[in-house]
Amino acid sequence: MEKKKSLRIILVDDESIIRLDLREMLEDLGHQVVGEASDGQAAIAIAKQFNPNLIIMDIKMPNLDGLEALRQINAGRRIPTIMLTAYSQPELVERAVELGVFAYLVKPIKEADLLPTLEVALARFEELETLEKEVGNLKEALETRKLVERAKGILMDQSGLTEAIAFRKIQKLSMDRRKPIKEIAEAIILAADMNLSR
Repeated sequence: MEKKKSLRIILVDDESIIRLDLREMLEDLGHQVVGEASDGQAAIAIAKQFNPNLIIMDIKMPNLDGLEALRQINAGRRIPTIMLTAYSQPELVERAVELGVFAYLVKPIKEADLLPTLEVALARFEELETLEKEVGNLKEALETRKLVERAKGILMDQSGLTEAIAFRKIQKLSMDRRKPIKEIAEAIILAADMNLSR
């Protein structure tokens, strides 16, 4: 069976006894608690300082609530977060979902609930990262396709080439110059724009 990697976790709760219990449970599971905070402002600071793999944070805290702290943390770098709550107010849950909370733990926390909650939160985070990467790749492919279509059109107009021959010419330039096809298409478009502006 594959050994789970040890996570670097920060704990944020205004009740020190809850942080202590959680720290013990997490350390028993082989994880490292790298920072603790008792309010939202401190959570933002330690998230920057310790660069954790996971945050476990209470919703209701003094100075700045957990949801606002999470919003500010996620503005810099999204970190998978499990929210702690003793409350089941629908508006809090709704806000948490909008902010990308990956799981919930209801107080009092039972050790039996902690491990599956950690696994669910991390799995959901990995799924989201994979989806975002795929979307980025699709956007890049679409952008490249648009540029190649424009470049083909320019070659067809300028040299009277067929679409297939214009495309092969772009491919050959890409291979000969060892440059991505997108860069070749951009160069053809730029050259045509410069000729037009003369």
